[in-house]
Amino acid sequence: MRAVLVLYFKYFLRWDDDLATSIYHTFVALCYLTPILGAIVADSWLGKFKTIIYLSIVYAIGQVVMAVSAIHDITDTDRDGTPNNMTFHVALSMVGLLLIALGTGGIKPCVAAFGGDQFGDHQENQRRTFFSVFYLCINGGSLLSTIITPILRAQDCGIYSKQKCYSLAFGVPAALMVIALVVFIMGSGMYYKAKPQGNIMLDVCKCIGFAIKNRYRHRSKQYPKRKHWMDWAEEKYEKLLIAQIKMVLKVLFLYIPLPMFWTLFDQKGSRWTLQATTMNGDFGLLVIQPDQMQTVNPILILTLVPVMDSLIYPLIKKCGLDFTPLKRMTVGMLMAALAFVCAAVVQVQIDKTLPVFPSTSQSQLKLLNMGSNAVSVRLQNQLTVNISAAQASDEYFTFENDRISVLTSAGSSPVLKDIFVARGTRQTLLIPSDLRKEWVQTYDLAAKPQEGSNAIRFVNGKNAEVNVSGAADFGIIQPFYYSNYSQIRNGRATFTLQDGSQSCEYSRDFGFGSSYTFFIPSTLTIGPNCQESIIAAEDIKPNTVHMALQIPQYFFITVGEVMFSVTGLEFSYSQAPSNMKAVLQAGWLLTVAVGNFIVLIVAELAKLPKQWAEYTLFASLLVAVCIIFSIMAHFYTYIDPAVIEAQFMKADDEDDKSKQEKAEVEMVKRDSVSSDDESKQTKI
Repeated sequence: MRAVLVLYFKYFLRWDDDLATSIYHTFVALCYLTPILGAIVADSWLGKFKTIIYLSIVYAIGQVVMAVSAIHDITDTDRDGTPNNMTFHVALSMVGLLLIALGTGGIKPCVAAFGGDQFGDHQENQRRTFFSVFYLCINGGSLLSTIITPILRAQDCGIYSKQKCYSLAFGVPAALMVIALVVFIMGSGMYYKAKPQGNIMLDVCKCIGFAIKNRYRHRSKQYPKRKHWMDWAEEKYEKLLIAQIKMVLKVLFLYIPLPMFWTLFDQKGSRWTLQATTMNGDFGLLVIQPDQMQTVNPILILTLVPVMDSLIYPLIKKCGLDFTPLKRMTVGMLMAALAFVCAAVVQVQIDKTLPVFPSTSQSQLKLLNMGSNAVSVRLQNQLTVNISAAQASDEYFTFENDRISVLTSAGSSPVLKDIFVARGTRQTLLIPSDLRKEWVQTYDLAAKPQEGSNAIRFVNGKNAEVNVSGAADFGIIQPFYYSNYSQIRNGRATFTLQDGSQSCEYSRDFGFGSSYTFFIPSTLTIGPNCQESIIAAEDIKPNTVHMALQIPQYFFITVGEVMFSVTGLEFSYSQAPSNMKAVLQAGWLLTVAVGNFIVLIVAELAKLPKQWAEYTLFASLLVAVCIIFSIMAHFYTYIDPAVIEAQFMKADDEDDKSKQEKAEVEMVKRDSVSSDDESKQTKI
């Protein structure tokens, strides 16, 4: 569902890039905050099985609500394809996302653990196989979703008007979630369901809270200091639990710099997808949608994980290098920073191809000569432009004010007119063959067309109505007037021009993200020469930077993910006590949530005008954090929690044994004392 989410925000809800990115990362952050709540509910109250069922229902309802929120016909009262009550759709989608965040976060810590519960201690190999298959299914699902969901989104659907089918893109996952839930419930009788035994996270929090409170009570100098602040919990909690918490805190301290990695990593679903909308996705036999470029990540994950484990890491070890888990994580962070440097370089190349749109204080004007004779146009008494018959000026002219004087001559006496062009807009001036007649101005696009499509319109220069249909239905265009824009996909499009009973066809190949004005000249005779007679004016050039240039940044971010995420989880588990894996899992998921909040904070505070500068800023921040993390890692001492736990358990056993021996000695003493008393009484 996340594959198309940022595009849904931008193109359906009509949010700008910054707001779409902010809400996207807020949603992702919530998805990684709620697992803590799900773990507590499962371990302390409902158990894993019931938690999965109840929260999966919430999850499915959220998906259904999202699908309903994307049906534009619900509030499209004028049937023009655009919802008239956008507040309704925004409110519904926010409710849906909140339910999804609660559902996915709630079941996230339960599903894998519930699967692991099905295997006994004697089935270690089977359990390991299960987790391998489980991880494979997650990445397989990710791969399929990033391929299929964008295809569903790209379909046209609707009752009264056809629009991009976001409702289908959200509805299919909703249906699949319901099916998955039904299948899961059908197997209920076959599952081993462990009863909730209390949540270790609550015990940890209580112990830490007591230690802090007790330390505060004994802050006076008259009380002797203790080696570690957690030792102040010894009055109430066992030494083994305190030692385990110390081990966890040691790892959690290393987690402090980690959110910065997720700040960069999760932008592949937001900023990088938006970047792809300004690129060319034609790979020859295959045309890639902007949101399908994320497919590269799961493909590389499935490829790189076995390659790194079976080839790269053993090769580094054979070279005699001590490539510890923390060193791998450091290199992974540098790989992510390098990915954003690549993204910045790609963005610079994209910016070179983008047209210069007017600022809020500027206006832009283009000229189209609809007559059969050349005209000379003088703008603002400064710039003179000669335009051939039935042709348009090559470019837009930029002005710092909104009132422009236009002096036009076509062999006869010149005509001077003042025209108004609103600031921040682009317009085309349609110059008639008879300069004394009314001059028509069209409003042009002041931004790239949405989703990489092409914005097309026709201008009728004939003295009769022309009906244009085919790839898009432009309807009847009045004489010397223009049609509205229609969105055309990439590829070859054919249009049918009809004048009364006569008709002809005009075909053209389109790329991505362009805008054209097709002029029907007055000299056009509807017939076989229609193809050569239509004049095409390119208002916005198509995307020329190829999406293949995004592959290096996806490669580096995936290498970073394998070295950072997979190694980080492995390191955390190896350094965590046996009963506190869940605590560290919650801490790890919390770093993902914090990382997504950092995106919002940095993007809001920086407000950089250029996107490549923002990419560079994030890369620089990660490098700085990476240096701090490497210093922290240098002073970290690896431990074996099992050995430490065994030592404490042995010490506890010895304490119990010594206490038992003391008790036996006391009993012997009491017995001897009682026998002496009896002998004395006998003598008396």
